[in-house]
Amino acid sequence: MNHLSASAISAHCATSASHVAIEVVAETGSTNADLLARIDSLTGPLLRIAENQTAGRGRAGRSWLSAPGAALMFSLAWRFKGPLHNMSGLPMAVGVALAETICSLGVPVQIKWPNDLLRDGAKLAGILVETQTDKNDGAIWAVIGAGINLLMPDELEAQIGREVAAAPWLAQMERNQLMAALLSRLAAVLAEFDDTGFAPFVERWNALHAWQGKEVILLDDGAVLQQGRAAGVDAIGRLLLDTPQGQVEVLSGDISLRLSGDQA
Repeated sequence: MNHLSASAISAHCATSASHVAIEVVAETGSTNADLLARIDSLTGPLLRIAENQTAGRGRAGRSWLSAPGAALMFSLAWRFKGPLHNMSGLPMAVGVALAETICSLGVPVQIKWPNDLLRDGAKLAGILVETQTDKNDGAIWAVIGAGINLLMPDELEAQIGREVAAAPWLAQMERNQLMAALLSRLAAVLAEFDDTGFAPFVERWNALHAWQGKEVILLDDGAVLQQGRAAGVDAIGRLLLDTPQGQVEVLSGDISLRLSGDQA
């Protein structure tokens, strides 16, 4: 397994990411938490990537479990013009960037709303976006965290307690090149999103939608909130559901989306 190197990642990056500072650390609790703590001192975008995270987090405060070297785990701090209400589709735009990159590298993936990446129906990657206002000038910063399973040892899958996906093909890639490919596409998408919002990404997201046209249910702490046929997302990233009462829009919250009949 080759080691991550800031200079090697930078050398492989496209022009879109040439202004991103890069830090590589052997181990940390959470790269998202690290960057959030430093927002007020950042002067530009910063990628922080760890060989191992001991306190990685997913959505709704869930733990992200991994084994050293088995996943690519990183966070990117990015400054946006704002205002905050323009940011609602950001997690979905990030999902598009990562999914398109992974597909281009020969691993077909799809997106589960709002922004899990699935391979053959099992979770391959998770994305956590956290926003914070800069105390100095009121700018909106987003810290975008991602964890991508490259390998999935049996004992780790047992610890997670559900089926998860891996991408051994990506695991064979030189990891600095893989990280550079992801960062380059992500930086391009974030720059575009800051200018346009999510609307131009709707078709790209819907083309990658894992459950397009399928019957789904929305759960909140185990209780069914809504059910219907998934019809993609709208211009601000809300999930559209076709129900007998008409189409409804769902904003992301601490809710779980399941295929109808699949309560797991």
